[in-house]
Amino acid sequence: MLDDLLLETEDKMEKTIQFLQQELSGLRTGKANPALVDHITVDYYGTPTRLRDIANISTPEPRLIVINPFDPSSLGLIEKAITAANIGITPMNDGRLVRVPIPELSGERRKDMVKVAGRTTEDQRVTIRNIRRDANEQVKSMQKNGDITEDERDQALETIQKFTNVHIKKMDEMLAAKEKEVLEV
Repeated sequence: MLDDLLLETEDKMEKTIQFLQQELSGLRTGKANPALVDHITVDYYGTPTRLRDIANISTPEPRLIVINPFDPSSLGLIEKAITAANIGITPMNDGRLVRVPIPELSGERRKDMVKVAGRTTEDQRVTIRNIRRDANEQVKSMQKNGDITEDERDQALETIQKFTNVHIKKMDEMLAAKEKEVLEV
């Protein structure tokens, strides 16, 4: 039972890391990156559908994203969804493809992006700490109910803290890498 709790705690923390990675990959850096648009939702035949599910997304040049829809009739919908996403880029529809040129970021915009990345990372740190708190409470109640000994409780609390430290360190490394990428001219 205690092992299940520890596995579940680590799994939740890993999912938080994956979520942060996805969020950070969607931040604009001045370089073309398919992650910038692949999560955008397109109203495809009345169904909200992720862009990556209805088109191929590629980056043939450092400052250009090319979106090639499987269904050419969805070009207008894709263009509209990208514009509505309000991510600071303007799509161009040539009748076969949607081209999305990525403009150079200004110094001020880069600093704003770093702040957004910092806020996003801090939100996920809080999530990790909440996971730790919940796991600690469960361990303490197990010990109170007589399911585990005090030594097992102490060992479990120590393990949970190690998980927390490792995952927060990963987040800090991800944030530092993203900051470097965004501020790189």
